[in-house]
Amino acid sequence: MEATLNCVSEVTEVDRKKQAVRFAATHVAHTVGLGRKLMLCLASLVMFGAPAFGLTCATDGQTQPATAKTGIEDTWQGTLHAPQKDLRTVLKITKNDAGALKVMMYSIDQGAGGMTASSSSFADGVLKYGIEMIDGTYEGKISSDGKSITGTWKQGNSPMSLVFERATPETAWAIPEPPPRLPPMAADADPTFEVATVKPSKPDQPGKALMVRGNRFSTINTTLTDLICFAYDVQQKQIVGAPDWITTDKFDIAAQPDLPGTPSGKQLKSMVQKLLADRFQLKFHRDKKELSAYVLSTGKNGPKLKQDDGNPNGLPSLFFRQLGYLTVQNATMGDFTRLMQSAVLDRPVVDQTGLQGKWDFVLKWTPDESQFSGMGVKVPPPTDAADAPPPLFTAIQEQIGLKLDAGKAPVEVLALDHVEKPSEN
Repeated sequence: MEATLNCVSEVTEVDRKKQAVRFAATHVAHTVGLGRKLMLCLASLVMFGAPAFGLTCATDGQTQPATAKTGIEDTWQGTLHAPQKDLRTVLKITKNDAGALKVMMYSIDQGAGGMTASSSSFADGVLKYGIEMIDGTYEGKISSDGKSITGTWKQGNSPMSLVFERATPETAWAIPEPPPRLPPMAADADPTFEVATVKPSKPDQPGKALMVRGNRFSTINTTLTDLICFAYDVQQKQIVGAPDWITTDKFDIAAQPDLPGTPSGKQLKSMVQKLLADRFQLKFHRDKKELSAYVLSTGKNGPKLKQDDGNPNGLPSLFFRQLGYLTVQNATMGDFTRLMQSAVLDRPVVDQTGLQGKWDFVLKWTPDESQFSGMGVKVPPPTDAADAPPPLFTAIQEQIGLKLDAGKAPVEVLALDHVEKPSEN
């Protein structure tokens, strides 16, 4: 019998594991002569002889099954069922040259790059790791067959079940490439905002932020006082002679520089200064006054900070995960003191640490009612929980090895000569 192929169905990429090829055949009969009979006899010998050899090979292969993986070093993946949406999570677990466990976590549905666990261990079948920068921890137990880890992810006070399965080349999820880093703006460039919109914030909009994404600058719920403090590195009490509305009226800003590249911190502040002069008609002169202030210095045992050499010209990242939980990355001591004086404390903070370079650290404390007035937030009464973080001044000493003391110091002030509510876009 001879089969003639009439058609082949289209193959798509919808399901690679279930691609199917279907065909229709037309059967054509042939006369079997002496030559064909001899060929059929030879074919039958091959057909009946081949299975014996094949069966022997299969039996030999079955006596030596592949050893199942039981170690923890591998790629694992699982879905975190978060309140807003499911988040696919991938772990890459390795060991460094010293034999210490290293855990990299990827939240691939959030487009986040890999985050290195700040602590990790695997003992008695239990995997534990923590990522301090996002206040996240995981603890799970590996199954007896070594194929899964069942446990709990906890971020803040929200525990969620998370089961990881050992990934294979066929089942592994693709980890998206991180977006290319925008090159820095030329160091000698003097940029300005080519396009900028300033509009009143929505009354019920929560939070407050100043952000740079790529080279786009934006703010949420920021007052003119916030913008002046950011642009000129001052605290609210260093702004004198101002009308009341600059601390109450809130604005959202979206602005695009006229030059390509990511601006440096100095270039960004320069552009905001120009924006304030143009849209708010801000004019002032500088003066000096002795004011109540805080002085930041190093503790007797030295700082407990991690130096960040990864992006010396990059912008700093300082953000609160919640009141009293501050994450700092790629920031100078000046960046830290400016944040503390503008958002947390009620007076200027003078940096006398002498620490140069950029740093990464996390600071956790229990705030009191005197703090966070710069963010317009009312601090709840302190908790009496046994595991509550210490007060701010104690946390600074114990956690980052610095010291914050109250006193008086001559401080530069900005005396406002003229200011107006923002012009139309």
